[in-house]
Amino acid sequence: MTAKHAFQPAAFVSEVTYLQEETVERWHSCEPDNPYTGLLSTVCQQHQFNFLLWHEEDIARSHNVSDERIARVKRAIDGYNQQRNDWIERIDEALIAKFSELGIKPVVGARINTETPGSAIDRLSIMSLRVYHLKEQLDRADVDQEHLNKVRERLARCSIQQEDLSDSLEELLEDLVAGRKLLKVYRQMKMYNDPTLNPYLYGEQPREAA
Repeated sequence: MTAKHAFQPAAFVSEVTYLQEETVERWHSCEPDNPYTGLLSTVCQQHQFNFLLWHEEDIARSHNVSDERIARVKRAIDGYNQQRNDWIERIDEALIAKFSELGIKPVVGARINTETPGSAIDRLSIMSLRVYHLKEQLDRADVDQEHLNKVRERLARCSIQQEDLSDSLEELLEDLVAGRKLLKVYRQMKMYNDPTLNPYLYGEQPREAA
């Protein structure tokens, strides 16, 4: 079996979108889990942080929770967002390892894409969450027809965007498998979570004991 046939971009993208849609629906009735192995396990874990982040973001915008709860939610959002980005990189690292294992190498002059596969998979993850929660709106009994029409319009746009993004991801993976594109992981340079770079962290004075 050649390297070209050992990794099928179209099949992989289909597996990713099915994973994201299936788990979003299931996780709304159970604790988030990860029954996958290998590369799909990495995709599932990254998706799980988006799932957790989404629902904390909803709470953060509520006017019926205490300031103390909001503070806890904001810290949770910060943590989940960091993990979400960490696992985007892990997806790209796993793909690099997979391509190396299959003997796939970029040709001389291969170009770098502006977006990595991990970033595109992250966007598809968020889209699966958006679609699920938009569909929930169609089941509401307390809204008028104008609201329902607006939701259906947004769902139609989401469907187009999801299809376009899936096609673009498939094309990028085909280019990577063929060696026409080069995949790099640059590592994040986020400063706000680094206690040595965020002045509000390294400049904090230790509190005196009560």
